[in-house]
Amino acid sequence: MLAVLSIPAIAGGQAAAAAKCAPDNLGLKLPAGFCVSVFADTVKGARHLVFAPNGDVFVSAQGARGAGGGVVALRDASHSGRADTRQQFATGFTSSEVALFEGFVYTEAFPPRPPAPAGAPAGGRGGPSPTISILRYPLKPGALAPSGAPDTIVSGLPGAPGHTTRNFAIARDGALYVNVGSATNSCQTADRQKESPGVNPCTELETRAGIWKFDARKKGQTQTTGVHFARGIRNAVGVAISPLDGKLWTTMHGRDNLGGPNEGNWSFDAKYNAENPAEELLQVNQGDDFGWPYCYYSVEAHKLVLAPEYGGDGKKVEQCAQKKAPAAYFPGHWAPNALFFYTGSSLPARYKNGAFIAFHGSWDRAPEPAGGYNVVFQPLDAAGKATGPYEVFADGFSIATGGHDGNHRPTGLAQGLDGALYVTDDAGGRIYKIVHTGK
Repeated sequence: MLAVLSIPAIAGGQAAAAAKCAPDNLGLKLPAGFCVSVFADTVKGARHLVFAPNGDVFVSAQGARGAGGGVVALRDASHSGRADTRQQFATGFTSSEVALFEGFVYTEAFPPRPPAPAGAPAGGRGGPSPTISILRYPLKPGALAPSGAPDTIVSGLPGAPGHTTRNFAIARDGALYVNVGSATNSCQTADRQKESPGVNPCTELETRAGIWKFDARKKGQTQTTGVHFARGIRNAVGVAISPLDGKLWTTMHGRDNLGGPNEGNWSFDAKYNAENPAEELLQVNQGDDFGWPYCYYSVEAHKLVLAPEYGGDGKKVEQCAQKKAPAAYFPGHWAPNALFFYTGSSLPARYKNGAFIAFHGSWDRAPEPAGGYNVVFQPLDAAGKATGPYEVFADGFSIATGGHDGNHRPTGLAQGLDGALYVTDDAGGRIYKIVHTGK
């Protein structure tokens, strides 16, 4: 998501006056004085989104084998608070990221996996995984369709196995920071197998589990021509630039399978596995190492500890003392999928320049209750230090629709021209609009 796009904010009173709150806030639980409405309800696989200066919205979308994915353009032509015009901006691939920069729409393009070769066993996953590219499409002001063919900015980024979303952010100077998530859970010799030791050293770190820096204005780049900016980040689906100092921030999805009955690989009990490791908010500088796969952040110990694949027992620290700790941390397995710094004036002043994080929800917490499926606010000071614990800002996505997996799962965050907070939902295809009315 592009965190540096300049968006003029409408005064808070105007935004509140224009608010049309949904009955019972669609089952969501919000702080007093906030309400929610539906901006769009049919964008299947909606991931991240960005607002154009005229208020148009561009949404990245994931689809089955590329079908229905790509980038969708939305417009509220009637100024009703709900999108009434929709156009497929780009298609033929699945995407989890979109940004606007200097007259172009940037997106991540993951083509469909080719069909399985003739004679392959039934039920297989098809041919080899394609590589992933970062594309940019020229956009004329006010248009909902590209004005020309796309340029390939970066090509050949690794695809499957493992984490395949190449989320990114673009800084004001054109630096393009791209997440390349890990191929494995914890760099085991046999991935996700009981008591399989870690590869040491973990060679995967040379091409995965880190941030690569490119030039957003330059075509024809590859991973080898980019800068290996930071490492030890298992999967950074939330990537953003601080509006205060232009520094890079990401979230990190923590590892799975520490123990318990749900495919546990090690001897930790079910409760420890449910709560560990913490999900993390990271401030990322060039050369930083956040420890994966050798280390994870222990909720109980309040520090990075050595992973069991490398001889850890939940208490040993060893090499983890030299790794960079998170700026803030959150409960295990909540899956942070978006990071956004609020810069508007429609929400109360305490939210300005703080971090909103959308959590997609958990699978690896059994027999403890599933967690996440919410949007939290993490207060930060001007130096990027957490000034208090996180606060659940919007909750009830899974509970309102029923089911452990959830029919509505928070995924992306953006700020509208009116200063409202928009939340995408890749499971139900909904885009929520949250406003402050003061009532």
